Amino acid sequence: MNPPTTPSFPSRLPKVGTTIFTVMSALAAGHQAVNLGQGFPDFDCDPKLVDGVTTAMQQGHNQYPPMPGVPVLREAISAKMEALYARRYDPASEITVTAGATQAILTAILCCVGPGDEVIVLEPCYDSYVPNIELTGAKVVRVPLTPGTFRPDFDKIGGALTARTRALIINSPHNPSGTVWSPEDMRRLQDLLAPTNVLVISDEVYEHMVYAPLQHESVARTPGLAARSFIVSSFGKTYHVTGWKVGYVAAPAALMAEFRKVHQFNVFTVNTPMQYGLATYMQDPAPYLELPAFYDAKRQLFRDGLAKTKFRLLPCEGTYFQCVGIADLAVPERDLPEADFCQWLTREIGVAAIPLSAFYGDGFDQKVIRFCFAKRDETLREAVGRLGNL
Repeated sequence: MNPPTTPSFPSRLPKVGTTIFTVMSALAAGHQAVNLGQGFPDFDCDPKLVDGVTTAMQQGHNQYPPMPGVPVLREAISAKMEALYARRYDPASEITVTAGATQAILTAILCCVGPGDEVIVLEPCYDSYVPNIELTGAKVVRVPLTPGTFRPDFDKIGGALTARTRALIINSPHNPSGTVWSPEDMRRLQDLLAPTNVLVISDEVYEHMVYAPLQHESVARTPGLAARSFIVSSFGKTYHVTGWKVGYVAAPAALMAEFRKVHQFNVFTVNTPMQYGLATYMQDPAPYLELPAFYDAKRQLFRDGLAKTKFRLLPCEGTYFQCVGIADLAVPERDLPEADFCQWLTREIGVAAIPLSAFYGDGFDQKVIRFCFAKRDETLREAVGRLGNL
């Protein structure tokens, strides 16, 4: 008797394999390289945050919370957003706690996008956007940010709008480039979308990592955008707890009602004691208000070290990522494709990075790679020491 065979079926994501972040992290581990590829800290969070979660567990907060999130956390999020962006989101109807920002983005797309729709992404873009859109059966419309500066090109965005455009995904501060949208950028987008019904999914997970004299321009600050936007943010990025996978979405009540219809069936709710711990920790705004200075010190340490090499430093206005050009390096490997160069850099130099080409659908190669500087100072110094040979 023949053994039973596993039924085959058409893949929903036939072009998707293992993410570049997983590949490079595994390569870094295998070669004992300094991992500046994947975007996570190598230092601990504030012990007070862990204490808050522990206390919540001890107090019995270990069962299902309300589907949108515990009220005290939604209230804290609302208060923070109002204080920072001068717009109040109703905790009861306009804020939902999510299992990280990636789930938040997927749920926002699923709740409003369907077959036959078009969704605009601005490349280079975070690698989850396109598969999320493809899962809905919608068409991905790729619009490039300006090469070199990575600023939005509103003529190209306007040219991509059609009667079928359902949504536009924006990301500021921008991963991978570190570019920050200006107030004028937000006003231009508001004016561009005003005569349309296009929704905005605004990925703002690095909102607290913007370096002086700039400030984060949330779409919440711009009324015409706030009225049509899902705003996504991440406690993992802000509080150095990426493994907790807790984020949130803010949106007008009508949009949030649709978001919650999907959220209740793809996640339902999020870890209860962590929500209470985060709510307690948010009572003191200092940790997120002081975050720009914290990461700016790391940014300067890393940039000062790289300035002594032949890497070409690109501007870094926000996030904890630094992009560099490799074309001027004094090694023959500089002529390799970005992805191959990053593998060589990991194996032979002992520092892992991410090729910018991984953030483009067509693998556009600009001889630019991305480092993460959300690391201990000694980690950054070790990486700079190894990169100094180039």
